[in-house]
Amino acid sequence: MLLLNIDYIPGKELEPLGIVKGTVVQSKNFGKDFMAGMKTLVGGEITGYTEMLNEARQIATKRMVDEAAALGADAVINIRYGSSAVMQGAAEVIAYGTAVKYL
Repeated sequence: MLLLNIDYIPGKELEPLGIVKGTVVQSKNFGKDFMAGMKTLVGGEITGYTEMLNEARQIATKRMVDEAAALGADAVINIRYGSSAVMQGAAEVIAYGTAVKYL
């Protein structure tokens, strides 16, 4: 499935099928969360959280694609991501866009 963050596909006429989204709430395990807390004392990238958010974006994207496929979509355009902290050490990630079918 074609995934784009622009609102058209060059050279294609599109039928919009609707908004599709995928969401996940992800957290790190206690050991990695503890190590991330220690990292804040010295500064620098907290790779455990970077990995957690990358994994969460992948899961959210797959769920969005699955929802689009169920509608018979050929592509999802105008894709956006959002995230928010749900609690200490856990974040929600959402991927959303417009499912379209080629005409």
